[in-house]
Amino acid sequence: MEKTENTFLSNKAKRLVFVPFAFVLFYLVSFLLDPYAKFWEEYSQRNFWNLLAEWCTSLVFCFLVSEASIFIHAKLNKSLPWTDQTLKRLIVEALFNMLAVMFIIFLNIVFILSIEKEDLSTPSSEDIKNLMQWGVVSTMISFMIIAINTGSYLISNWKNSEMKVTEHKLREAELKQASVEAQLNSLKLQLDPHFIFNSLSILSELILEDQQLGYEYSERFSKVYRFLLVNSKKNTVSLEEELKFLESYIFLIKHRIGLGITFDINVSPQSKALYLPPLTLQLLIENAIKHNSTNKNNPLTIKVYTQEAQILVVENSLSLIENKNLRSFGIGLPNIMSRFELLKGKAPEIIKTPTTYKVLIHLMDYEQ
Repeated sequence: MEKTENTFLSNKAKRLVFVPFAFVLFYLVSFLLDPYAKFWEEYSQRNFWNLLAEWCTSLVFCFLVSEASIFIHAKLNKSLPWTDQTLKRLIVEALFNMLAVMFIIFLNIVFILSIEKEDLSTPSSEDIKNLMQWGVVSTMISFMIIAINTGSYLISNWKNSEMKVTEHKLREAELKQASVEAQLNSLKLQLDPHFIFNSLSILSELILEDQQLGYEYSERFSKVYRFLLVNSKKNTVSLEEELKFLESYIFLIKHRIGLGITFDINVSPQSKALYLPPLTLQLLIENAIKHNSTNKNNPLTIKVYTQEAQILVVENSLSLIENKNLRSFGIGLPNIMSRFELLKGKAPEIIKTPTTYKVLIHLMDYEQ
């Protein structure tokens, strides 16, 4: 069963204000229907107490008509809502209101006759005319109340529906955000073991070969890992922070590979204030090393530069390892693609030529 919604006339204070309005409307419409009726000609000649009695009777009449219409409307909202059968509801409500008005008019006539002790067994044409006019005016007031209640009811339901839709969308957005954060956290967790395994493997080798170099390598490694810890909960970092991290990371790579790799970093100052997912550059460089040979006679060249303020390019020369192809990226490039997608950023673009492989990163202009 549908819950009854509050309407304009559900408020008792508003209902009390509406009764005088219906009272004035009752006399106004009666006058407009027949301004030359005998009733209006004799109206000014009647004494005060007679007029007061009529006004009180009319006020009670308007009150009963108003309350009857409101009562019928409230009951039908429960048993026959507008949303179920609109036409049937309109016909039933109109019919019940007409019957209620006729019954109230009948009670009012009986009350007047009992006070004035008049005999209307043979009513005059004037009496019949006044009675019909009374019925028309009363029905109009009743229908006006129906219109106000119905309009208020439908507007109230529309507002409630809109609020429910808004709440549903908000809830959906919250759930989506929670899902995005969970996915981002999952992607971030992929970085730690991948990076730590490679770095610790090199560190153990360097310590055996050169303790001083091993110490410096461990210092650089601690800076790199500190960056990872500090930014592990962030969705984005500035390019300037990423480049500082990259400086220490390149040191580790050079001592891992030696003359088999060269780096060229050339980034515009204005681009450094823009943002990207943390460890993007590290993953791309690791991806290039994984798929290409690193030979001192034919070193792998990796360039990081800005094509324009918002586009960062990571480019590497191509010398694919046998049985390796660019369809297998491990966790590197798919991880980056997924994070840009979840952060609503523009996806990186891949440009491949016979000699080079480029990834164009579209930097974000605000932190997320």
